[in-house]
Amino acid sequence: MVDNSDSPLPPAELGPRLAEVYATLGPLYRRVARLVEQQSPSNGLSVGVRAVLERLEMAGAAETVPQIARTLELSRQFVQRMVNDAMAAGFVALKPNPAHRRSSLVELTRAGLAAIRAVQANEHETMGLVGGDLTYADVATTLRVLRHMLTAVNEIEVD
Repeated sequence: MVDNSDSPLPPAELGPRLAEVYATLGPLYRRVARLVEQQSPSNGLSVGVRAVLERLEMAGAAETVPQIARTLELSRQFVQRMVNDAMAAGFVALKPNPAHRRSSLVELTRAGLAAIRAVQANEHETMGLVGGDLTYADVATTLRVLRHMLTAVNEIEVD
């Protein structure tokens, strides 16, 4: 039985419903990642490089590899490889970090900003074709649920 009421779900019902959300997100994420990779020859961005560029754009400032890795919840080694790839493509540059001599700041270049904005524009155009008569409220609710899930999962200690 489907209950579309606005009443909060009890934990025994909330868990399975949120598990459905998570199960849907996995294939969606992997499909989008494949699309980014397929477009990579034309835009020069792997999924990992894209994540770094997007993070720097969102931050609005240069960050260190450890800062980027923490925010993206990726290993420092992986982020360093992505930064190296982005540097080779001219998308980022390193600059001295006055707070830490050995940990340079990674800065988005004009080319990097143009590259990430082009990918985002393409993605926005594609996502605009989703349809389904989705409303602003639908999307706002989806984002609220996903952010709540992320916060809750981040608070769980993993041994």
